[in-house]
Amino acid sequence: MRTRTGNHGFLRQQNLAGVLQRIYEDEPISRIELSRRTGLNKATISSLVSDLVENKYVWETGEVTDGRAGRREVMLELNPRRGCMISAEIGVGFISVICTDFTARIVWRSSEIPGSRDPRAVLDLAIKLMKTARREGEAICGPLLGVAVGVPGLVDQKSGKLLIAPNLGWRDVDILDPLEKHFDVPVFIDNEATFAALGERYFGVARGHNNVLYISAGVGIGGGLIVEGRIYGGSGGFASEFGHMTMDPGGIKCGCGNTGCWETQASQAALFRYIREEIAAGKKTAIPKKDLKDLSVSGVVDAAAQGDEIAIAALQKTANYLAVGIDSLVKAFDPEIIVFGGILSLAGEFLLPVFERVLAADSMLDARRPAPVVLAEFGSDAAAMGGIARIFQSILAMPSLTERLTIN
Repeated sequence: MRTRTGNHGFLRQQNLAGVLQRIYEDEPISRIELSRRTGLNKATISSLVSDLVENKYVWETGEVTDGRAGRREVMLELNPRRGCMISAEIGVGFISVICTDFTARIVWRSSEIPGSRDPRAVLDLAIKLMKTARREGEAICGPLLGVAVGVPGLVDQKSGKLLIAPNLGWRDVDILDPLEKHFDVPVFIDNEATFAALGERYFGVARGHNNVLYISAGVGIGGGLIVEGRIYGGSGGFASEFGHMTMDPGGIKCGCGNTGCWETQASQAALFRYIREEIAAGKKTAIPKKDLKDLSVSGVVDAAAQGDEIAIAALQKTANYLAVGIDSLVKAFDPEIIVFGGILSLAGEFLLPVFERVLAADSMLDARRPAPVVLAEFGSDAAAMGGIARIFQSILAMPSLTERLTIN
């Protein structure tokens, strides 16, 4: 008898998760339509929705007329005040923290430049910002539901350690333990580009797609792969380190210690290197001399838009190297959609046509229409929104019915 009761409880939990997921995907939605789309009978839907409303995951937002039946139906949506979610990105030279409500609307944000690159000092500052976010978020949205931190490197999912972050100069840094000492909620740590991929899948341009390839090109090249709606991390959680694929065994040494990595050819640093090489060769540019000392992607894009030949050529060269790597990844993973983010996405008008041309010309892909390449939606918030998506995903998969919350 106990086994049957346990099975019943598990099935009900699975049904709750399925109904909450459906409300998220199709809101606003009525109970009758939920029954149609889930295949659950009306009595079961009524009971499940009552639990979700009682536990503040869902609220009733009004009525509409069902034209087929001629009656009024109460509509259901996610309750933004179910609680708050906090996500941080620890990047090269910055910390960014956001706090959202349960619908992923940002209600508080802050960023700071650490005065040190020492891991302990940087983590202390991140935790300080996240504690402030908690105070602000709970006052607006209700209790903290989870926290997440994205970092530019390899993360061991079992231990929560950042194993190596070449662009930060960090190795074997425990991130999970310090966070768990300060926050009594689920904590998620992952590569920033992996988080960004999930953020685009749940809240951005890839919403509705279950198989997504995300490429982030900036200081380095990161990536994320969503397979059947979930992050693909590989056997050890280290998958999607696309930037460190060897593209030229005799090429430039990478910050990771290997030679000829993709990011040595197609990152922000590579773009700037191509420009300086052309200038050193005697070619003239309209980019102001003062800007040449401290190049920026936006400055290069502005120069290219004004017809500067060096800027255009450097962007084209970078685009070709990016396209070769993307083409190989498409053949390996066959995604539904390719999302391109990172600071180089500012040059999308120059890069995307090259990507599309290379993909369209691939003889192995010409039997079908290549996956579309689109610019990421979230820009500098990409990794942080991805952390929010990871928290949100965990709640959708297992909504807790143990709390009875009072929301003012």
